[in-house]
Amino acid sequence: MNVSEKQCEDNSMDQWQLYKKSRSTDLRNEIVLQYSGLVKKIVLRFKGSYNNFGQLDDMVNQGMIALINAVEKFDSELGNKFETFASLKIRGAIIDFMRKQDWVPRSQRSLSKVLEDTFGELYVQNGREPTENEIADKMGITIENLHKILEQRHNSFVLSYEEAINEKMMEVSPLITNQRKDEMPESQLLYDELKAKLGEAIDQLKEKERVVVSLYYYENLKLREIAEILGVTESRVSQIHSQAIIKMKTRMNDY
Repeated sequence: MNVSEKQCEDNSMDQWQLYKKSRSTDLRNEIVLQYSGLVKKIVLRFKGSYNNFGQLDDMVNQGMIALINAVEKFDSELGNKFETFASLKIRGAIIDFMRKQDWVPRSQRSLSKVLEDTFGELYVQNGREPTENEIADKMGITIENLHKILEQRHNSFVLSYEEAINEKMMEVSPLITNQRKDEMPESQLLYDELKAKLGEAIDQLKEKERVVVSLYYYENLKLREIAEILGVTESRVSQIHSQAIIKMKTRMNDY
């Protein structure tokens, strides 16, 4: 860490300590402004799908409300990172907003759950990843219909995955349970283990699935942009992404 970075960190700690003592609304707003980029960054994770219901501004507003709440509740003396604490709160608020707005119709959620459950059952039964033929046979549908479900229920799979991951993160994060970082409590170990499991789940995907997940979640590209890079149709990218999410969620459910 260089001198300027150390000074920035010290100034940030002084700001948090001052806010904790004064609870000044103006000082709170200054901190919120500093971290407002977190909201945009997190909303962008859903950008491949939110155009379908056109409520981007509402999502940003929900994220900002969660950010303000995070600033008010964060305890800087615990030695944990505010960015991580705020990110969990913001993601949770946006996911709740999507659910309440019925972003994914119940009919789509129902059929998507049947597919996820079928994949999970066959995964446990066979001790390996089931083939598309096995999934289609178990569900009593054709391969073509299976592909249509994967393509058309993309939004449902995205929200389902985000809900599952955020819920697990909230359960084990030491930031949420207000435990000191330097004490290395059990929740910190569980938090680190969860992140490792998520990495393993990604590593176990097929090559194209890993590429799509990386471009979608880490490079924040739209499905259309990913399709251009891979030289396939956007519907095929939706299928690949949905398959990847189902596999990752199934493996994470074992955790």
